[in-house]
Amino acid sequence: MKRRDFIQYGGAITAAALMPLSCWSGPDQETYPMGLQLYTVRDFMERDPIGTLLRLKAMGYTHFESYGFDTQTGQYYGMTPKEFKGQLDALGLSTTSGHYGFADQFDMSHEHLMDYTDRCIEGALAIDDQYIVWPILREAHHSLLGYQQLAEKLNLIGERCKAAGVGFAYHNFGYDFAQYDGVMGYDVVLHDTQADLVQMEVDFYWVMHAGVISPRALIEKAPGRFPLWHIKDMDKITRDYTEMGNGSIDYKNLLPDPKRSGLMHYYVEQGGNFLINSMESVKQSARYVDQELGHLFRATTR
Repeated sequence: MKRRDFIQYGGAITAAALMPLSCWSGPDQETYPMGLQLYTVRDFMERDPIGTLLRLKAMGYTHFESYGFDTQTGQYYGMTPKEFKGQLDALGLSTTSGHYGFADQFDMSHEHLMDYTDRCIEGALAIDDQYIVWPILREAHHSLLGYQQLAEKLNLIGERCKAAGVGFAYHNFGYDFAQYDGVMGYDVVLHDTQADLVQMEVDFYWVMHAGVISPRALIEKAPGRFPLWHIKDMDKITRDYTEMGNGSIDYKNLLPDPKRSGLMHYYVEQGGNFLINSMESVKQSARYVDQELGHLFRATTR
């Protein structure tokens, strides 16, 4: 990929951003129920997954993003997909996407990667997930070549997922916005992947942590291509994770338009640095999101 290609690409996305909103086919949702990335409460999920889900429901979480699917045993949280889905159904809950261990398959053969992908698809379909997510890129591949190889793999996985009827997305971290031989890693992902195969799960904490582009400007790079959001707050001093409302990220004024983003689901998340424990943290975050941000998720445009 040559740098001049990205200059041309930048011009294309600038022109695209000026197109009227009606040109983009976004979801017609009027509301976006509050979700949670279950990795946040991983300690409680390990001890008592069903009891934890019940407590989360009482806090107002209606759907979840899973993590840790074991492709060897075919289990989520010690349960088969059928058992896990049955428990969710009984509680009136659901999962809508999941993070899977694709990063650890990066250097494996094509056949191995496709076999792993098929196992993930099988699990996701069994619990009625709408999206499968590649969640992280290991440091060994933080280079222009690494991102170019990543994009190739994302397209292959996305094609497999599309054929199976499930969406596929890439989740960003802060390093995705660094420059590699003069090119932003995230631009490689956006430019070198097919929009109909690979979508984006945007983590706004990491966008703000990187500090090189605003959330709204990021969405304008590819309107309609960001169906999944992660929202979490940043400690005002350490810049570590913190409970929603305790930190420095002004979500009330910086969140992009959900419809222009292509939003389908958003998830509260906090990877650590809990004030008391993870359950108390997600309880506080749920209260803040409902009271302070709820109106933003009950409108298609602003």
